[in-house]
Amino acid sequence: MSQQITVHGTVAEGFEAVREEFTAFVAGERDDYEGQLCAYAHGRRVVDLWAGGEADSLYGVFSSTKGAAHLVVALLVQDGTLELDRRVTYYWPEFAAEGKGAITLRELMAHRAGLIGIDAGFSAEEMADDRAIAERLADQKPFWRPGTAFGYHALVIGALTGEVVRRATGRTLQEVFEERVRAPYGMDFYLGLPESEEPRFRSVQPMLLTPEQQALTAAHQPGPHSLSSIASNGHVPEPQTLEDHANSRRVRAKGPASAGGVASARGLATMYAAAISELADRPPLLKPDTVAEVGQIHSVGYDLVSRGHRAFGLGFQATAVVAYPVLGAGAFGHSGAGGSQAFADPRSGLAYGYTRRRMAFPGGAAPENEGFVRAVHQAVLAA
Repeated sequence: MSQQITVHGTVAEGFEAVREEFTAFVAGERDDYEGQLCAYAHGRRVVDLWAGGEADSLYGVFSSTKGAAHLVVALLVQDGTLELDRRVTYYWPEFAAEGKGAITLRELMAHRAGLIGIDAGFSAEEMADDRAIAERLADQKPFWRPGTAFGYHALVIGALTGEVVRRATGRTLQEVFEERVRAPYGMDFYLGLPESEEPRFRSVQPMLLTPEQQALTAAHQPGPHSLSSIASNGHVPEPQTLEDHANSRRVRAKGPASAGGVASARGLATMYAAAISELADRPPLLKPDTVAEVGQIHSVGYDLVSRGHRAFGLGFQATAVVAYPVLGAGAFGHSGAGGSQAFADPRSGLAYGYTRRRMAFPGGAAPENEGFVRAVHQAVLAA
């Protein structure tokens, strides 16, 4: 444990309790802790804290990347370029192979397609390349009858929806994100990290497990050919670790839309603030009807892949249902395996982002987010 890590940054008046919560957590962490916390209220930055690293350090945010990917899809639906209830094959004819012809874009985004991976698995090179992933998935038979159940498409959902985007627009999802979301706001959230920004990237460190945590992990290890293993590409002869994926320059350069994004907490929070609030003299990216659509629950109950209770909107996690019941109905966002969390709560006007360098146990949003979210939300409501 360490008492020496210094907390930097600022909070707006009325948000002092958030700084206290963050400081208390940091004081109990190892001396190699690095993390960032940022939040907006109705388009105004009210929390901007960091410890161990720098304010503009960039981290692998794993599945928090899916929030960026599906913000792009939401924008294209809002434009009329994509239609949620059209069959995927309208945009991508080859997708019809092996009984997938009736799957709609809405079902695909809600993790209901049964297309969590491929029988043979992907190479490390393919995992960095959404086009390669999509090409191989087009020939794969679903692992359950589409529409009858749902399961988290952890490493492929961004490639699937990204291929729909490419077929409909002639542009990659990453290009649309850069042009319409990242660049206009100058946000530190990259789907494809430029070489010039590499010095700010902080390599992901593996989580350190206690003997008790190691035993718990071993007891719940899925079989090599289970749905969970196929979805995590763990059934290949030499599977990558999650940190290997994030620490690969190939992955960072290409920015695969399922889990290859690089961001700061500022970048995460700024994206969700821009989605629901006026920001930088620009109107919200999403209109109220679109916000309601993406946050509406489309899949809820037993997740066949994660083997637990989950809830998804359209590409986004239903954040209030799966993690933080203090939030309002319709909150949407996505956590990441390294511990990151990011979301928008339209009813309170809150946009939130958290990053950390060392992965957290047991995976997904780090446990400390619960206290941070509660403190920020209370302060927003009080303000």
